[in-house]
Amino acid sequence: MSRTTRLVLILTLLLGILLLAACGTSQPATQEKPTEMPAATEAPAQQPTEAPAATEAPAATEASAPTEAPAKPAEPKTIIYGLYQEPDVLNPFIATQYAADEVSKMVVEGLVDVDPDGNFYPVLAKEVPTIENGLVSEDGLNVTYHLKEGILWSDGEPFTCEDVKYTWEIITTPESGAVNTAGYDKIESVECPDPNTVQIKFKEFYAPYLTLFDSVLPKHATEGSTDMTTWDYNTTGLLGTGPFVLKEWVSGDHITLVKNKNYRDYPDKPKVDQIIVRIIPSREVGKALITSGEIDILWDLTEADVPEFEENPDVIVHKRPGPGTERLLLNLADPTLDATDDPLNHPHPLLADLRVRQAIQYGIDKQLIVDELLYGATTVGTSELSIGWAKCDIPPSEFNPDKARELLDEAGFVDQDGDGIRECHGCKYAEEGTPLRLKIQTTSGNQLREECEQLLVEMMKDIGIEFYIENVPSSELFGSWASGAFRKHGHFDILMYTTSDKIDPQSHMYGYFHKNSIPTEANNGKGFNYVRWINDRASEALDKAGATPNLEERKAQYQIACEEIAKDIPHLYLYDRSEIELTRANIKGFKVNPWGRQTWNVEDWDKE
Repeated sequence: MSRTTRLVLILTLLLGILLLAACGTSQPATQEKPTEMPAATEAPAQQPTEAPAATEAPAATEASAPTEAPAKPAEPKTIIYGLYQEPDVLNPFIATQYAADEVSKMVVEGLVDVDPDGNFYPVLAKEVPTIENGLVSEDGLNVTYHLKEGILWSDGEPFTCEDVKYTWEIITTPESGAVNTAGYDKIESVECPDPNTVQIKFKEFYAPYLTLFDSVLPKHATEGSTDMTTWDYNTTGLLGTGPFVLKEWVSGDHITLVKNKNYRDYPDKPKVDQIIVRIIPSREVGKALITSGEIDILWDLTEADVPEFEENPDVIVHKRPGPGTERLLLNLADPTLDATDDPLNHPHPLLADLRVRQAIQYGIDKQLIVDELLYGATTVGTSELSIGWAKCDIPPSEFNPDKARELLDEAGFVDQDGDGIRECHGCKYAEEGTPLRLKIQTTSGNQLREECEQLLVEMMKDIGIEFYIENVPSSELFGSWASGAFRKHGHFDILMYTTSDKIDPQSHMYGYFHKNSIPTEANNGKGFNYVRWINDRASEALDKAGATPNLEERKAQYQIACEEIAKDIPHLYLYDRSEIELTRANIKGFKVNPWGRQTWNVEDWDKE
């Protein structure tokens, strides 16, 4: 063998030894340096004295075999709920928007609730208290609730009677900012003989006692400041016992709620992992989004929206007659004053004259609004109580423009300059020459209401009244007293929106029409009598309706109140509303509830 051949063999042998050593190392080149040095008996990895055991090194067959990809985490089951009003706050005792209640209802619960058929059912209570089951005294002054055991707040703290007692104490504190304390102010005491027993003693009988404590506040998470308007709880700190917890709120975009792992029926309920409340600019945008499948549920439709979805197999129309009525609220007090409770001495210069309000009603063709804008699919509005056991019997108003003109002439409003708008010439409250010009406001982005306003403008023009439109976002129209909302403080002429009574209408009727429910500085803005209507006969009837357990007597008293409203016209009813919602066809468990919020059974919602 030549010298050259031997040299080639030696180099080849050395190269083979180096390759064998390289294959024997057990650490990849990119692995970080170990935090400890190997034991002294172990050879350094880069210079092994022997090959690692077969079990420590990947086998050649394993290296060449395909490896399984790690399991991909399952996507959370999500329902997207389209809401065309963004809540201002979520605390149900200071919120003034229906949209706010739709969101808070997924988190915050009460002792009992009402199902779609108008029946009370227990939520945090074990059973609904009645005289028959012994939980209500014969005189109705003592009511006992037995609470379900083991209920936890979403932060893991136990729910007890003390939370119920605290709820009553805080909302009846004068500086609390609660928007309505009707019924709670008739409670003398709330006692807790044990953590799961609530004993309520009333100062006087309050017929709709079951409507109280429809929400309960967590004492441990909110006590401290008695001014609820300052609480973090109202927004990011919302806490409840319900099926979901608030995870994120991006203003103007979305609110995310995720499963409450401390919910009493977890993990079986809720059936979806999260609800994303998508804030959309209008109902019309929402209709496009649910058609394309970008949202799963659309809140608060009208009769005018139904026809375009009746033949769409991908969208389900959920509809039931509801207690709501679209109306005009006519301010009887001077709108330049802040929250006056004396409309008799500080009257609205134009609307305080009953003949002007009557003329407005005679000048509105309500049936035309129903036929043109709602496809004839509802009825003309007549009263506050349009369905239910307390329904009022009030005949429809007459459309009579000639009668309207006669009343305006009689009231001293005539068009002397020939511009089509009447002016004050010997009228009762306004300065001489003041034009009969009134601002009408509703929620911006609501096509039906905007179209209705246009019709009203034309109808009023025909009788010599000028309506001019100045709409605002819902959060501004329905804002709180503390935020300075103009509705609460009485800075308006005419408002247009829908409001609804409950299965027991006492709280609603008292809040909107009792003379003691006018929001003022003295009562920290409590009550919904925004029009500042004072009618002693109606107030007396509402007092009597709330003080007797006899349903026939209560119905008779509500009839009196409705008759007084029809006579004085502080509210002018346009058309009755059905409760209409849309869902995609793959959404299950959704049930329209005309007596509550549409998220009332959100724990049962599912998506296929």
